[in-house]
Amino acid sequence: MKLLRYGPAGREKPGLLDADGKIRDLSGQIADVDGQALTSETLGRLAKLDPATLPDSVDGFFHPRIGCPVGSVSKFVAVGLNYADHAAEANMPLPSEPIIFFKATSCIVGPNDDVILPQRAIGRLNSASSSAARPATSRSAKRWITLQAIAW
Repeated sequence: MKLLRYGPAGREKPGLLDADGKIRDLSGQIADVDGQALTSETLGRLAKLDPATLPDSVDGFFHPRIGCPVGSVSKFVAVGLNYADHAAEANMPLPSEPIIFFKATSCIVGPNDDVILPQRAIGRLNSASSSAARPATSRSAKRWITLQAIAW
């Protein structure tokens, strides 16, 4: 069972991806894919559903935007430089302990959403880049931005 959230940013609905890759609407079963929905009880109840009985979220040829995976996130605690590849990409030595840091919950986006940077970060991004300045909303810059956030 694969749960997801779909629809316009800020108005996502809970969904389930069925075996055929169709998004099925779960809004009749749960309010959102959030902490309350991720309890053993609720997950057990959802696992018993027949996806074919749920409404199909696709209207004709429209394929909805996939949102961030979990709603109502109260805090985002991240672990940085906790594996060799990540440290190597950041040109930093492996730390003796993982680096723990907080990120704003506004940075949580869907898998294909653009990263929107505050104006202050755009200046740092442009001045820190050794190559041509990267667009502030480029999806390709997501990983680079995340690595740079640790150094800032």
